[in-house]
Amino acid sequence: MQRALLVAVVAGTVGALLSCWLTLVGWSLMGDAVSHAVLPGVVLSYIIGIPFGVGAFVFGAGAVALIGVVRRTSRVKEDAAIGVVFTGLFALGLVLVSATPSDTDLGHILFGNLLGLSTADVVQILVLGALTIAVVALKHRDFTLVAFDRTHAHAVGIDPRRTETLLLGLLALAVVVALQAVGIVLVVAVLIIPGATAFLLTDRMERMLLVAVAVAVVSAVAGTYLSFWADVSTGGAVVVCLALAFTGAYLFGPRHGLLGRRLRHRAAAER
Repeated sequence: MQRALLVAVVAGTVGALLSCWLTLVGWSLMGDAVSHAVLPGVVLSYIIGIPFGVGAFVFGAGAVALIGVVRRTSRVKEDAAIGVVFTGLFALGLVLVSATPSDTDLGHILFGNLLGLSTADVVQILVLGALTIAVVALKHRDFTLVAFDRTHAHAVGIDPRRTETLLLGLLALAVVVALQAVGIVLVVAVLIIPGATAFLLTDRMERMLLVAVAVAVVSAVAGTYLSFWADVSTGGAVVVCLALAFTGAYLFGPRHGLLGRRLRHRAAAER
């Protein structure tokens, strides 16, 4: 439980930070693509005998590069390129899983194995998580400026393309960090829901980052304890808690919540 809680908090924090910019830039589908595209890399890492994170990062970064190549060299638009690449790589991963003889249940790659992590897994996750958070701390102002105004960012000496490339690289690292916590299928939830929830609760970027991290950490801890006591999927329980947090913000957010808007409109009409 101590390892599970530690990894859940780290994975939630990393995913929450990046989810804010993914929400603002409109890259939610890109997060989905990268999270699914790493599957063949994970399986090949198992076959070769190297850490899962190595193959996951290589295929995650490769998927981002491949999407860019397809988009630039064909008439296919970005959303279609993303769909083609991530479904193709994910299907390849499923074929490799089914064709790989193993005494190890590779199903935990898809759905997470938070309560069964080894010491080596925990160390790998902590190192990658610390690296990702450090880069975000150094470059968060550049990411924010590019997200809101690419033209102004270029005018003040920031290269929007390099900044976006760095953000996509961090996205691949975040997928590796969260992979063993919630699994490939549910990683996208960690990369989208905290930022989307915070986006409904505040209009200030710095506050959005703090709210997203708080939502992710509370949901990670609550989901881990819930899975332990109810004997259910840990990754699934964490994502259910995240979804409940989003539902609460969607309905009861003070400014952008559904009920809050209706109450304000009713009060304005009565005046």
